[in-house]
Amino acid sequence: MNQHKSPPLGKHRRRLPILAMTATVAVLSGCFSSASDPAEAGGALAATIRYTEKGVPHVLADDHEDAGFGHGYAAARDHLCTIGTGMVTFAGERSRYFGPDETPAGALTTASTNLSSDLYYTSINQSGVIERLIDQPAPLGPSDEIRDLVRGYAQGYNLLLAERGGQACGDQGWLRPMTEIDVYRRAAAWSTFLGQTGVSDALAEGPAEETAESGGSSIPESTGPDLSKPGSNSIALGGDVTESGRGISVANPHLPWGGDFLFHQAHITIPGEWNANGASFIGLPTITIGHNASFAWSGTIADATRPFTLFELTLSPDDPTAYLVDDEAVPMERRAVTVDTRTPEGDIEPVTRTQWWTEFGPVITQLRDLPLPWSTETAFVLADPNTANMRLLDSFYAVSRATDIEEFDEALRAHQGISAFNLLGADSQGDTAYSGRTVLPNVTDAHAERCNTELGRATYQELGVAVLDAAQGDCAWPVDPAAVQPGAAGPGSLPYLERRDYLVNSNESYWLTNPEEPVTGFARLVGTTESTRSTRTRGAITEITDQLDTGDFTPDNTWDLVFSNRSHSAELALGGTVEMCASLPGGRARTSDGVFVDVTEACSALAAWDGRMDVDSRGAMLFSRYWLPLARTPDDVLWTVPFDPTDPVGTPNTLNPDNPALATALADAVADLDAAGIAVDAPLGENQYVEWDGERAAIGGGRGELGVFNVVASEWNPDAGHDAIGDGFGSNTSSYVHVVAFDGGECPDIRTLTTYSQSSDPDSPHFADQTQSFAEKQWITGRFCEADIQASPQLEVLEISNRP
Repeated sequence: MNQHKSPPLGKHRRRLPILAMTATVAVLSGCFSSASDPAEAGGALAATIRYTEKGVPHVLADDHEDAGFGHGYAAARDHLCTIGTGMVTFAGERSRYFGPDETPAGALTTASTNLSSDLYYTSINQSGVIERLIDQPAPLGPSDEIRDLVRGYAQGYNLLLAERGGQACGDQGWLRPMTEIDVYRRAAAWSTFLGQTGVSDALAEGPAEETAESGGSSIPESTGPDLSKPGSNSIALGGDVTESGRGISVANPHLPWGGDFLFHQAHITIPGEWNANGASFIGLPTITIGHNASFAWSGTIADATRPFTLFELTLSPDDPTAYLVDDEAVPMERRAVTVDTRTPEGDIEPVTRTQWWTEFGPVITQLRDLPLPWSTETAFVLADPNTANMRLLDSFYAVSRATDIEEFDEALRAHQGISAFNLLGADSQGDTAYSGRTVLPNVTDAHAERCNTELGRATYQELGVAVLDAAQGDCAWPVDPAAVQPGAAGPGSLPYLERRDYLVNSNESYWLTNPEEPVTGFARLVGTTESTRSTRTRGAITEITDQLDTGDFTPDNTWDLVFSNRSHSAELALGGTVEMCASLPGGRARTSDGVFVDVTEACSALAAWDGRMDVDSRGAMLFSRYWLPLARTPDDVLWTVPFDPTDPVGTPNTLNPDNPALATALADAVADLDAAGIAVDAPLGENQYVEWDGERAAIGGGRGELGVFNVVASEWNPDAGHDAIGDGFGSNTSSYVHVVAFDGGECPDIRTLTTYSQSSDPDSPHFADQTQSFAEKQWITGRFCEADIQASPQLEVLEISNRP
């Protein structure tokens, strides 16, 4: 019987016993020159790690390789098995160890199975593209500082691995030493996540026997990776709206609570050269979100952009695996990709699939819901500029060294490697900036209009997806002289805004970063303008302006905003819902199955609800079940007052009382709760919680569709109610949170929280301690200045070295 399983993912699964997996760890000796060999130091490495409250490491080192060494060791101490599992993913080996048909839960892939994920990553690895990218000199390739950080990070991970052996993860053979290429593979995967990595399931094996119509009869609603609307919030408050007259940064990314998506808090100091504190994606050696002494930044996933285009190939009449460019036939590259898979009996069997690649990218047959059949006449290719982007680590490193907004701007211009994130910065002088400078194709609206095929003309304005005519050589992406990377958009073609009041982003486009200064004038693939914003975006702006109506921002009321748990959807719709309730004959409504239910108590619960998603809010769970299906209703059906681009925060509004879906949704919600044994007025915290080792913590917050800033998402369990907080793409939840406020002193006011806690090791004392703080809306006091670190009541000092 096959006992090979991937490690548990998510807090709710942490109740399970640790899986029995061990590995024989190679003795780390000798000197390796290849990035594909286990990383080993050319000389002795050493670092000092000071641990403060909740297990936050402060790495002190003499140089970048030592800093990476300390950071890698600290990350492995908390996430040895989780980082190791990611290495299996990026090596294309999940099928060998975890079985080909399992879902790659927690992995940085949108593939539906381990086999699909492995076929994609193995193809990338066999092509040698990552090695070619890191062999380039900076700025296209990594700088010397990043090379040293990566080398040291892998060595630090390996030191911890050698100390613990494989017992920490059981005995299943997949845990191994880290190589430098493992780090670069992870960085490359993050770079391409919203583009090429998102089409793993759609790689074409060959032309279809029958011709199908591309695009179908209608254009789908979405073509980006299906992350069930990944959520994040960033706010940058400037000196004009803060009590101190200086900047405040708010970070509140929403991602799954496990696997490759985890953040790990760390503070890294090379005296006189680098001093950055914050959180990193596990397995990466730079700070992803954080601050230094005078500048702080946060980010959101830029899923309003389209970091790719399609190319429509006109195929050679003599060969469906060749395409025409300026009437010249160009053969596709045939790749026979083989991965090892584990059978249910435990045997290893190779599986080979054919893929077809071109100079633009892979041939695909689907882009989410958009069919792209490979016929005898045409085929479609996804082209992602981030496949040539090995600048992500350098970009985050440069941002973390910026001392103010001016240097933040300079860092972004110099490296141009932020792949999938909007960034918002705030500095000690009270200046703020929003950057939408991600790595996108250099495709203007004019270029798209000239080069889009018939399908592209249908998808471009609706979805932002250009489908360019590959048969015309001049329809390739033009070169922008200001761009570091040929074919990518330069800084001048991407949005950037500086202000001294506030900037906010909740995953939507650049347009309404501040409603007082809407930004326009960029290509459609950069995002939409003058269109309805989500209730989360509208709610965030409303909460900011509500605070400003009463007074300026302080660290305290900024933290309160993050965890206010106001439902903006409720603020828009609750009154109309209660009125609808009062109009129902006999207090009864029909479910979608045609069954009448009594909704009298439900109507009373909604009328009494405080409109928040706090743990003691009665009626919150009912409203959540009622509203989630309605949130997908077209605006012109749901609301009577339509969207007005001159009032984008206030419109649309006023629930349509003639919409029969309202009563049906309420009846369905009552039936759902009844089947799960939940009272309609039950406190939210009774059914939205996290459990570990017999402990339970009720968690406030709600899904993004509810317009809640503090997104807490979980799957609905029909038998028991909500379950599995933060587990999987459909459950993106508040993860790392910071409020960093500059006050004129040497040490900023720092409040942080990692909602799922610092360690994914169930045996760690820091496996769930911050989760309890999250339940209580309590922050962890950040320690940045040396005196503050030394004053920690839980200070633990660890000296590490690779000396014998």
